[in-house]
Amino acid sequence: MSHNRKLVLGGVSLTKARPNRFAMQVMKEIRDELELRIINSGFLVGAPFLWVGLILRYGVVNADKPKYQKVNEKHGDLPVTIELDSGDLSSASKLELKILMTKAILFSLIDIANKYGLKADEFQVMLDELSNKSEQK
Repeated sequence: MSHNRKLVLGGVSLTKARPNRFAMQVMKEIRDELELRIINSGFLVGAPFLWVGLILRYGVVNADKPKYQKVNEKHGDLPVTIELDSGDLSSASKLELKILMTKAILFSLIDIANKYGLKADEFQVMLDELSNKSEQK
């Protein structure tokens, strides 16, 4: 694949629930914010992959762990998926959707870091701050 991205996000429905109309816009915003942090934090230093391809699966549960495929040697990506409850997503406002998706993506990046021995301190701080903000509401 010919691109310079370090984080590629996508979404796929596993149910017949209607996708949130803000999903693509929110994923683009999150990608742009987190990709810059991935680059500046040195997250990929020493990683056996060049970029992360993360698919958000709109399903029936909020998964407690992402699922991995093997590193794609041809394209240099690490394919990862995580399932989110489509019921939570479909009725969410744009801000609520961004919080839900950001949490799942940060959680996945932290799990990737733990699995491959990468640096994820910045992502853990972001996740903690986001969780604290959403608990205060």
